[in-house]
Amino acid sequence: MSKAGESLLRGAREALAFAKGKKIKTKIHKVKVPEEINVREIRDELHLSRQEFADQYGFKIRTLEKWEQGVRKPEGAARAYLIVIKREPEFVASTLAA
Repeated sequence: MSKAGESLLRGAREALAFAKGKKIKTKIHKVKVPEEINVREIRDELHLSRQEFADQYGFKIRTLEKWEQGVRKPEGAARAYLIVIKREPEFVASTLAA
């Protein structure tokens, strides 16, 4: 078996053991995503209208409006995605366009 195959198999075994509650020797990486994300600031820095931002990054316009108006807040993966957009907007846009 290739090294990649062995690595995948080892990872799958570790995931199964973890899911069963067994203690395993593995590195766990915790990601800290900020609780507060200023969506309008991100959009303004990119010089995009709401519609352009929504179209370019795959958001619904109503969701974007609610975030900017403070009616709702981005949660979980959306917050992480917005941070990636803020830091690497061209990469995200080009990846999604591919």
